[in-house]
Amino acid sequence: MPVLSDASSIDWEDPDFVPRPVITLGAAGVDMAVTGNDDTHPIDSRKEADFHHHQKGQFLLWMRGVLTCEVAGGFWLVPPGSAIWVPGGVQHRMEAAGTIECYVVYVDPAAGNALPRDCCTLSTTPLLRELIIRSAALPMRYEEGGMASRVMTLLLDEMALAQPGRVHLPLPKDKRLRKLVEWIMASPSEPASIDSWAQRVGMSSRTLSRVVSRETGMSFGRWRRQLHILLALQWMAKGATVQDVADGLGYENASNFVVMFRKVLGETPGRYLKSNG
Repeated sequence: MPVLSDASSIDWEDPDFVPRPVITLGAAGVDMAVTGNDDTHPIDSRKEADFHHHQKGQFLLWMRGVLTCEVAGGFWLVPPGSAIWVPGGVQHRMEAAGTIECYVVYVDPAAGNALPRDCCTLSTTPLLRELIIRSAALPMRYEEGGMASRVMTLLLDEMALAQPGRVHLPLPKDKRLRKLVEWIMASPSEPASIDSWAQRVGMSSRTLSRVVSRETGMSFGRWRRQLHILLALQWMAKGATVQDVADGLGYENASNFVVMFRKVLGETPGRYLKSNG
């Protein structure tokens, strides 16, 4: 994902071909609604919305705006203040919305042995965030063997310590279930039972439960709650209130939504956004 500030855009090179083990690029104040119509801008939202891959791994720190990432079998939402790791060579597609602030650390596979082998969201610490922001100020072809290299070494160590996040929705391969995902996301407040959803996709409720469990590792109810969590975080990142989210997801009141959110993520929505922002 070629991301950088307007001030440094003339110096941009494809990070995959820059001979440095770690490179950080950043962007702030970029309106994705405008960028998608500008072929000359370093961020091309249309390209990122298509499946693609990079030779180097990407550690994306998302500070403002909304980011979603899909790989084969998984869908992630990255809340502000959190990060996502996409190993090199992994086919993925990303969609960003709103005015964004983000940083992308490109890691050569030989330098990223301590990082996860699979795509995952990651929590971040103040030190990790500051190291990423500091490293984004370095030139892409920084001098090796000096302070810049030491900053990058420490950055790699801190990234390796980042803890996996929980905002992940396993995506089924079954075409009928993928259609079900689309239906639920289009009408998340619809109070349909598993029997009703099963009828829509031409299955019995028992078969639907079995297929969801086999392909996602979750029960249907837990999987649907996880989808609601993703939608809630996406809406709140855009400024929606807890009451707005509760109404949009079909909860009788905000308290019931907060109870569900806390059960899944261990914190109330307000505390979660504060600790991850």
